[in-house]
Amino acid sequence: MAINVVDLGAQAKGHLATKAIQKAIDQAADQGGGQVTIPAGHFLTGSIELKSNVELHLEAGAILKFSDDPIDFPVIDSRWEGVSRQVYRPCIYAHQATNIAITGLGTLDGNGAKWWHIFREERDKLVYPRPQFIGFDDCERVLLENFQIKDSPSWTVHPVNCQNVTINNISIKNPIDSPNTDGIDPESCRNVRISNCQIDVGDDCIALKSGTEQNASEKIACENITISNCTLLHGHGAIVLGSEMSGGIQNVTISNCTFEQTDRGIRLKSRRGRGGVIKNFVVSNIIMNEVLCPFVFNLFYFCGPNGRTEYVADKRAYPVTEKTPRFTQFQFSNIIAQNVRSAAGYIYGLPEQLITDVTFSHVQIRMASGATPEKPAMMADIKPMTQRGFFVNNARNITFDHVQIENYVGEPFMIRDAPQVKLINETTQKD
Repeated sequence: MAINVVDLGAQAKGHLATKAIQKAIDQAADQGGGQVTIPAGHFLTGSIELKSNVELHLEAGAILKFSDDPIDFPVIDSRWEGVSRQVYRPCIYAHQATNIAITGLGTLDGNGAKWWHIFREERDKLVYPRPQFIGFDDCERVLLENFQIKDSPSWTVHPVNCQNVTINNISIKNPIDSPNTDGIDPESCRNVRISNCQIDVGDDCIALKSGTEQNASEKIACENITISNCTLLHGHGAIVLGSEMSGGIQNVTISNCTFEQTDRGIRLKSRRGRGGVIKNFVVSNIIMNEVLCPFVFNLFYFCGPNGRTEYVADKRAYPVTEKTPRFTQFQFSNIIAQNVRSAAGYIYGLPEQLITDVTFSHVQIRMASGATPEKPAMMADIKPMTQRGFFVNNARNITFDHVQIENYVGEPFMIRDAPQVKLINETTQKD
């Protein structure tokens, strides 16, 4: 069955339509499922909750704009930056739902400017963290397809502990200076397919996560992820793993993507205390342009709670425990990065737990001339740099096979405390 929200009382032109939209969703669910249609027009709503077997369909010309008044967002228990806590409910929420979808050629408008201002200037007024845009907890068989999203209050698409998630041909646009407006952040999810998307945001474009050490009872891996045919712009990282990775991240395939003016390209970040393993990671056929650093492996990441402690920052070896994160088994092939500003790559593991088994094959990197020195990774005791080559520290069994670096300054490969580094048919050309 199909239900048009106008038939249940939704009005365009500024009238709050939350009750009508929720009534349509509930009615469809009560009758076994169906499609809830937002017709062409401009509709205003507060937070709504999808139910099992319901598709929210945005017709061409439909704009569903969300309120920026906290009163329109109930408080729920969910995850925020890897920690279970009370938060404002997402603009579109679902909990323990099966067979849910958001589709159509319309637009979802998060109306985030007021939320961003409060976060920057009046943070004490935020009783709970800002609402995410699409937040699904513990759901199965999820489809997001064809629509546009703009101006999310915080993270844009955040499925947590979901299975069989398909995200296809959506466009996300948040201003590049909007705080923490990640694009797509699957957390502790399994069997996720992200394809044909354009994401231009104020934080990481796509970030895979699995919770923090504060959720010891919820260590669920993020696994079996494919990302393909996406264009990623302006984010802090194009595709990121971590830093919330206590449940582990594994079996990730990334192919046929373009990164444009992102800070980092492929970015892996964690630190002591988080634990977890990132492994089985394959990246191929990528083009990057005007990125800060194409490849970053950083096990001294300092952002977030306890990130500035001696335990995190100390470069001396500590005993290996369940709190020690591990990075292993990575393959990068057929990648071109042009106009790179800071370094060709930055790989920095823990002295007690080396990054292992990384292969770069048929990779071409050309450094940009005259770029302002910047830090390739967010960690303590690192100096800004420009036009540098690959930096490798605390790693083992790293292979550079047919890697070409052009227009660099200094050494093309700076290897420190890294046994079994192989250079095969590399080509280097200094500035």
